[in-house]
Amino acid sequence: MDNPPPGSLTWRLSTHPITLLCFLGFRISSLLVYLFGLLFTNNFVLIFIITILLLAADFYYLKNIAGRRLVGLRWWNEVNTATGESNWVFESAEPETRTINATDKRFFWLALYAQPLLWVALAVVAVVRLEFIWLTLVVIAMVLTITNTLAFSRCDKFSQASNLASSALYSGGLARNIGGAMISRLFR
Repeated sequence: MDNPPPGSLTWRLSTHPITLLCFLGFRISSLLVYLFGLLFTNNFVLIFIITILLLAADFYYLKNIAGRRLVGLRWWNEVNTATGESNWVFESAEPETRTINATDKRFFWLALYAQPLLWVALAVVAVVRLEFIWLTLVVIAMVLTITNTLAFSRCDKFSQASNLASSALYSGGLARNIGGAMISRLFR
């Protein structure tokens, strides 16, 4: 049996398979509980509580563990107690000290973007079926998953921008070009 290429969607190629499986388990479980709860029971309170607990565990695990281990990204929100101003803080692993596994990265971003889309689809279904009580649960799920998605997207953009700036400055290319241009203008 030949080995799949790097970046394939198989958990066996993961650098952190336990983290990846727990991450995917939390992402899938809240959706499954909600869907099977709709099919097999009308006990709204039970499904609501279990789904919220799974969504909270998914939010925490993704934000604090999976994001850091799978793609080297982390974010949090700091509030200035004097002014009450809220600031988002983004952190990324140094590219020189850590390489990101292509499989982990693909699973992470695919699951990160797929889950909010599925919750939006479930919101549409709840509205069409006129089940507004279930819509409250779906809206909470959308808020939690979209918050993580937006935060990690911003964190990734911040990481790419800072990596580009540091590589340009520290590789000597940009500094050498600017320095060379300044010196050549002085001697013209």
